[in-house]
Amino acid sequence: MTLLAIDHVQLAMPGGREADARAFYAGILGLIELAKPDSLAARGGCWFESGAVKVHLGVDPDFHAAGKAHPAFLVDDVKALEAAVTNAGYRVATDVPLAGYVRIHIYDPFGNRIELMQKVSS
Repeated sequence: MTLLAIDHVQLAMPGGREADARAFYAGILGLIELAKPDSLAARGGCWFESGAVKVHLGVDPDFHAAGKAHPAFLVDDVKALEAAVTNAGYRVATDVPLAGYVRIHIYDPFGNRIELMQKVSS
């Protein structure tokens, strides 16, 4: 038995804020929204993807933002994404350097932390 890959990352969100999720994940990060299967659509939330990156946002009635736990996405231009996130009024934070990467943390409209990482040559 072998784990092969991560199919998707699920983050929690409060109910009724799908428009905020779309503005951030599609509008800022450039992910494409997918229709949820009929069997899951009534639960609320949104699904997004771009290539191998899949993010599912599920409604949690007892929602608390993930301030420490986070997905980390490889990107091709951290500075451009940082500018887009900042210009749209979302929170951006830096962290200690990590060899081989330029990285930042951004926070979605619900306070979930997301790491953006760009590989750099030494």
